[in-house]
Amino acid sequence: MIRAAGAVLWRLDGDRPAVAVVHRPRYDDWSLPKGKLRDGEDAPSGAVREVSEETGCSVALGRRLGEVDYVIPPGAAKRYGPKVVEYWAAAATGNGPTGFTPNDEVDRVEWLPPERAAQLLSYPWDRTVLGRFVALPATTATLLLLRHARAGDRDEWHADDRLRPLSDVGLRQSAALRGWLPLFGPRRVFSAPRVRCVETVRELAHDLGVGVVEDELLADEGYHRDPAAALRLLLDIARGDTPAVVCSQGKVIPGLVRALAERSGFEVGDEVPSRKGSTWLLSLYRDRLVAADHYPPP
Repeated sequence: MIRAAGAVLWRLDGDRPAVAVVHRPRYDDWSLPKGKLRDGEDAPSGAVREVSEETGCSVALGRRLGEVDYVIPPGAAKRYGPKVVEYWAAAATGNGPTGFTPNDEVDRVEWLPPERAAQLLSYPWDRTVLGRFVALPATTATLLLLRHARAGDRDEWHADDRLRPLSDVGLRQSAALRGWLPLFGPRRVFSAPRVRCVETVRELAHDLGVGVVEDELLADEGYHRDPAAALRLLLDIARGDTPAVVCSQGKVIPGLVRALAERSGFEVGDEVPSRKGSTWLLSLYRDRLVAADHYPPP
């Protein structure tokens, strides 16, 4: 199985989105930017790397657009056989370090309205992915709702539980999240005022050059006292100009995800997953949840 990742890369052209399509001279085709994953590379990281390499743009991933699969016939490429490509919506956040330079792999990048891009794309699966992108608004707000990393066994901690720190495993999870969460372009960081929550995102905030904003409504006890106020806080955070990371606890996250979904007309199953170190990427438009993607712990 050949695994690859890519994106519908978009930017605003006036008040409408324009999407990037790339021309590959080797195949003389037009496609969405994508490429094969490296050994050990996760799909979101591969999507950002490949899109940046092919277009010269720095990007921030948004909602997941699913995957497509097809077969590369013998002789069509160095590697052939079944191929699966995962896609995301990705906002162009500016030119990369070098910008776009025509090369043997991609010699042209065109920014087009989605309907014109669909006409130019060479393959039906690319048009399918583009259709998933245009089915929802491009300019959604991104919230990364994160449960704190592992913090050992509560029963073995005999001091104030608010002060319980991350375990060695949790510190490794935090380090992995520090490298992974920036793929989605966060610029603000919020946390429950618990040591294990703040420790999970502190180094990420340092990398971003921002502080960690703490709020008791994001902690189990504060949420339990006033779930409606916690939901209002989350919506206030979502109304900010940039994506945000919100680190919370296991009794808060399922309730917030369920409340956002139900007020937006979605049915939610019996359980909302929320393992330590896992992340919900919530996409909102005009205070309504339009997509939700769950990522397991690193």
